[in-house]
Amino acid sequence: MGKRVQREALAWFWVGLAFLLINGTIGQARVIPSGSMEDTLLIGDHLIMSRIGYDAGVPFTNWHVPLWRNPKRQQIIIFKPPFAPDQPDYVKRVIGLPGETVDIHDGAVWINGQKLVENYTLGRSEPGDLKLPFTVPDKCYFAMGDNRGNSYDSRFWGCVPRNDIIGTPVMIYMSLDVGQDAWEPGQIRQRFAAYANAVIHPSTVRWKRLFRTF
Repeated sequence: MGKRVQREALAWFWVGLAFLLINGTIGQARVIPSGSMEDTLLIGDHLIMSRIGYDAGVPFTNWHVPLWRNPKRQQIIIFKPPFAPDQPDYVKRVIGLPGETVDIHDGAVWINGQKLVENYTLGRSEPGDLKLPFTVPDKCYFAMGDNRGNSYDSRFWGCVPRNDIIGTPVMIYMSLDVGQDAWEPGQIRQRFAAYANAVIHPSTVRWKRLFRTF
């Protein structure tokens, strides 16, 4: 009996270890806490993030290793904010690639002198604190939120180093029409209440957004 318990305990240990490794190196979940990516991503959207090729890390730690893939223009990325790595991850869209010159005027973004066609933005594109035009350094990316009037992005704090990019969203697996406070860091009670309320009041679930892929 003792050996059987030991074998089962060992089996569950390996299952748990495999889960942690997969969760750390292949995919993780994220919740959108702000409106900076509206209307592409809404507050309360729950994302499955793919780390394949972008980053490998140890779950529940800040340790990670950049991998071989690089994002393309207009791809949505998830990254550690370079100005505050201890803050929750940011979700923005890649606008400028390494070596390109980014400028913003006349309500639009211009890349190397050519107007960038963007059919996903909310509001006009306006400059921030960063001096423009701006040439994106090597191994760096210029990222912006789709909600141009409500996004703290590269226009204000500069580019995103490639080493800070940890993945890209794959799918919305849940979306709750709940206020922003529930998704702020550390708000465990409010978040639990939001999930419980969704069970009691299914109308708070944005059903049409579920399983939307990117």
